[in-house]
Amino acid sequence: MCETCTKLHLLVWLRRQRWLSVLKQKIKGSSFAYSSWNRTSFCEGTRSEVPDSSVLRKQKYLLQEVRRRTEGQMERTMSSVAAYYNGKAVLITGATGFMGKVLMEKLLRSSPDVKTVYILVRPKAGQSMQERVASMLQCKVFDRVREDYPNFQEKIKPINAELIQPNLAISPEDSEELLSQVNVVFHCAATIRFDEPLKRALQLNVLGTQQLIELARQMQKLEAFIHISTAYANCNQKHIDEIIYPPPVEPKKLFGLVEWMDESIIEDITPKLIGEWPNTYAYTKALTEYLLQQEKANLNIAIIRPSIVGASWHEPFPGWIDNFNGTSGIMIAAGKGILRTMIANNDAVADLIPVDVVINLTLVAGWYTAVHRPKNMMVYNCTTGGINPFSWGEMEYHVLSTFKRNPLEQVYRTPCAQLTSNYLINWYWIAVSHKAPAMIYDLYLRLTGRKPRMMKILDRLHKNLMLLEYFTTQSWEWSSDNMNMLMGQLSPEDKKLYNFDIRQLHWSEYIENYCLGAKKYLLNEDMSGIPAAKQHLRK
Repeated sequence: MCETCTKLHLLVWLRRQRWLSVLKQKIKGSSFAYSSWNRTSFCEGTRSEVPDSSVLRKQKYLLQEVRRRTEGQMERTMSSVAAYYNGKAVLITGATGFMGKVLMEKLLRSSPDVKTVYILVRPKAGQSMQERVASMLQCKVFDRVREDYPNFQEKIKPINAELIQPNLAISPEDSEELLSQVNVVFHCAATIRFDEPLKRALQLNVLGTQQLIELARQMQKLEAFIHISTAYANCNQKHIDEIIYPPPVEPKKLFGLVEWMDESIIEDITPKLIGEWPNTYAYTKALTEYLLQQEKANLNIAIIRPSIVGASWHEPFPGWIDNFNGTSGIMIAAGKGILRTMIANNDAVADLIPVDVVINLTLVAGWYTAVHRPKNMMVYNCTTGGINPFSWGEMEYHVLSTFKRNPLEQVYRTPCAQLTSNYLINWYWIAVSHKAPAMIYDLYLRLTGRKPRMMKILDRLHKNLMLLEYFTTQSWEWSSDNMNMLMGQLSPEDKKLYNFDIRQLHWSEYIENYCLGAKKYLLNEDMSGIPAAKQHLRK
């Protein structure tokens, strides 16, 4: 064994013993002797001969588990990014949301020696902060880190906060701790509703960010502030560079304008205020980016612009999704046989980005911002269309074919949908294939003493489809120079541990995992029920 490999072996071996003791309990009572497994040579990959006994399966599981965890530990040991976060105190906003949970899970799993992960949480829907956090930590997204590091939750410290309240409504004691401890801030909190009233969107997305920046300025050890925006913040441009575009109005002036106005007046003038932007979400995200540039001062700030965030590609496991927003709801509606037509351009780019790609880029950007301290505020367009394009027509094909092979339970009709850019044709099929069958089905439910529901489902579906039309009928071009530069800064170990190279993404495989993930994690349907679902589909 070479000297380098010996050193690596020793580094990993010390940490591996802890896992071996845990795994030994799992196969307790087995005749397999640990002594029969010789040390693995990192140079030659040699291993003792597998015993010919009834415990072969348990031995195989043990070896696979040790190999997986050993390789993961080696990557973390040699990773500059993972090493950076060890010993650091990190603040995350929006931690209870989809991206926030994946970010927190990846941070705790890849940098298990992170000092503290502070999360800003507010009471919601009758739940206290503690109840929300306890419920969140039971989520399946944490199963992998829970297995590797059973006490991971000890690193998490929730802070009662409200973004739209003065000083974020943080108590003096908590504020003092944050100001003296936090090294990195990840700002993921935002309202992502496309139809959010303008005043509310301004309060949450723009004013909330401004208040967080004011808090960050006072943090004594702050090294990086990473803001999650959207690739569609400047969708009024057809080609979008990794720069900040000035909005048509100063954010602070707009605050003053809407502060005294009645809600009904604001609603009436919203179309004129947002102008070329399709909704208040994209508009307020553009304002927030400009505000960050204005308020930057001496802070090290970076902005991440993901496109349409979808299910996970690899981490924490393929197909993880926890919400019906955007494409997820459309996929399920198509799989259930409810959706038969929608407005979309078959050839337009469906710029879908897996959530783990966004999170890996975000963590790497945090490391780069803190360590290299760029002179200018860096913006990273996190998109797929310019590098690995995928059209809405291709998505339609792969979604329908996946759900025909792996049908959902209790489907309404056989999955079959078409995309069209012709509004007249779309209206025709809505009447024939959506509303007419729905009214007949609701009548059947009434006659059998059940509550009608299909028309209500269709009304919600049509409303969501109308909000998405702007994005399904056209394409954009995003430059990705900064994202490519960031990838070039990584070691081979970091590229593997924090993979955001979407050139490696195979769309057919990803969409299949996405659909199966929606079936498993959103609808709570077990894969063992597929034969029965196929039989139901044939009826």
